[in-house]
Amino acid sequence: MSLNKTKSWKVLLVSLAAAVSFSMLAACGNSADDNQAVATYKGGTITQKEFAMDQKIMKFLSPQQAQYLEIDAFKESILKQEVGFEYLASQATDEAKKQAEKEADTQIASIKEQLGDTYKKTLKDADVTEKDIRTYMERVLTVYQDMLLKVTDDQVAKEFEATKGDFTVATLRHVLIGLTDADNKERTSEEALKIAKEVKAKLDGGADFAAIAKEYSDDTGSKEAGGEYKDKAVGTYVEEFKKAAQTLPLNTISDPVETSYGYHIIKVESRTDKTFDQLTDEQKEGIKSSIVSKNLETFMEKDLEAIIENINLPKSSAAADETGTNSGTEATTAPSASPSASPSATDAAE
Repeated sequence: MSLNKTKSWKVLLVSLAAAVSFSMLAACGNSADDNQAVATYKGGTITQKEFAMDQKIMKFLSPQQAQYLEIDAFKESILKQEVGFEYLASQATDEAKKQAEKEADTQIASIKEQLGDTYKKTLKDADVTEKDIRTYMERVLTVYQDMLLKVTDDQVAKEFEATKGDFTVATLRHVLIGLTDADNKERTSEEALKIAKEVKAKLDGGADFAAIAKEYSDDTGSKEAGGEYKDKAVGTYVEEFKKAAQTLPLNTISDPVETSYGYHIIKVESRTDKTFDQLTDEQKEGIKSSIVSKNLETFMEKDLEAIIENINLPKSSAAADETGTNSGTEATTAPSASPSASPSATDAAE
């Protein structure tokens, strides 16, 4: 149950290198010359070989997204983002590059520890080397560190004022009636709402909240604690749950609150607002990371097109095109039963 605003490299790969990481699309399998430039931009080019390698690395770091790696429909937008990172990394300060190198060392060591004896085999199966992974990480982290170093204290304070409700600390209890029950059987929204109303009626009638949570809740993260989440920043939670945690009168039973997980019955037992001076260093770093993500998004949306001179991507097979026709632009992952808000692809290398 962590807001996780401080950017680990895994989060960066999603929010920076791959806000659309699910669509890091392979150009493998075509007959194009590996040295052919698939993108030309002010100051450089990206070859077919380089683009294909980045696909492999993304697949290594985020294997659950592999189903999207062959879809032509997204390739150009992903290549353009790669151009953005190449360009920004080339403009970064030496200090940013040094910090990125240190962080890459730390993260590669972490991957080695997690994979243990399977590390070398996993690299071999992915057809990548440790050097390939390091190069990719250093590029992404250089962009992040460079933008991070440019964030001022005034910007951090201003961003806090705009989002300070997220830092309010609350102790609350909830019962989740999920869209999947304890036996992994799916419920309709109507079925879940009906049960949620029954739970509310019992609580309104004086039933013990902890006992009801243990009996009914589908949130495995809080069920055995009687539905309790103690002293958590409300920015931890998904939007609808967060709003209830911020506004529900203390010690009252909410009406069913709908989220992507199902329906929640919530009781907020305590709530304390935070001032900027009360923030921890970690929280301030989290705000800086949020600013970096917004700044990068602005660059990609407003400045990138002026930097790109030419895109020349060969097409993949027709089958890949057909596969992607109705795939949409978002990866679908099964949510946990927790109301916590967390990036969906940040566990790729955990």
